[in-house]
Amino acid sequence: MTTATDTIGTPEPDWYIYRGAGRPHDGIGRLPTPPPWRDFDGVPGDTVVPPLGTESTRRLGSRGGRGIAWRPEQLELINAALYLRRPLLVTGDPGSGKSTLAHAIAHELGLGRVLQWPIVSRTTLREGLYRYDAIARLQDTQMAHARGETQTEDIGDYLRLGPLGTALLPYERPRVLLVDELDKSDIDLPNDLLNALEEGEFRIAELQRIAKRQADVEVLTDDDERAAVKGGRVRCKAFPIVVMTSNGERDFPAPLLRRCLHLDVPSPHNDVLGRARLDTMVTAHFGEEGSEVAGRNGELIRTFLDSAPGSLRAADQLLNAIYLTQEAVRDSEPDRKRLAELLMRPLDHGEHGPGGGPR
Repeated sequence: MTTATDTIGTPEPDWYIYRGAGRPHDGIGRLPTPPPWRDFDGVPGDTVVPPLGTESTRRLGSRGGRGIAWRPEQLELINAALYLRRPLLVTGDPGSGKSTLAHAIAHELGLGRVLQWPIVSRTTLREGLYRYDAIARLQDTQMAHARGETQTEDIGDYLRLGPLGTALLPYERPRVLLVDELDKSDIDLPNDLLNALEEGEFRIAELQRIAKRQADVEVLTDDDERAAVKGGRVRCKAFPIVVMTSNGERDFPAPLLRRCLHLDVPSPHNDVLGRARLDTMVTAHFGEEGSEVAGRNGELIRTFLDSAPGSLRAADQLLNAIYLTQEAVRDSEPDRKRLAELLMRPLDHGEHGPGGGPR
């Protein structure tokens, strides 16, 4: 197995909380108190943190967590974000492992299910924080009146915290929040995020209006659990570990960049550790099934890395090629090669053959 320490060949610094080796440990307990300007005073509740989810298993491999080969400066940046309680802005090509980092941190540090917030052009900050279903509440009220009953449902039954809102609950240990593909957002969202990320809190207007007569309200979370909100205000205790990914399709405003640490993940084609990262990823998903299979997989990895330098390929293409050539045409070398080349064609080639299909 390849680990950060094995690949780099240098001793692991004692201050590392996240080691990148893929082996779960209790290092999060060694995290010192936050700097005064990042210290939050939310009152911890008894909200349940679900175990690592199926999405993490899918990304890390069903055969157990494997280490990701990181350069020393990359591991330093990841750990600096943990110490400073700052978001980590991770940039790189599609399929370079940006999103997997959030799942690897949650797995190694035992922080439970990753809260995932996929960003599209229509995403708003409000959706990440919470949703209030006023229509459902009105319909239930009307149905109760039609039956001659008094409406008894709690307003909390119609409020659900989003991934960001759930991450900002006052947990004793930080949750991991993945804000995926932030560069796909509307132009305003990065600026809208600033206050929540800086202050570690947000307010729910619907609860603040009733705070004098109902101070504590239980709402649903992104984990499908219940959490108490006091006075209509959610404020974190342990600032979440925020991993924001970007494919580099746009620039972000300077105020957001000042509040983040920037980690660039080079394409496997251009990084000396790219082969090591792909090796560990393939082994995590497919295991080491003997020298013959390992040799075939190694050949596909070399083809993936060496063909058409400078072209854009995603690691998912490599995994698809390995799976199909193992399961569908394992006994025909010409068919394996042909299918692998078909599945690993560059994503950024605009040439098309007859009928508009890619050539």
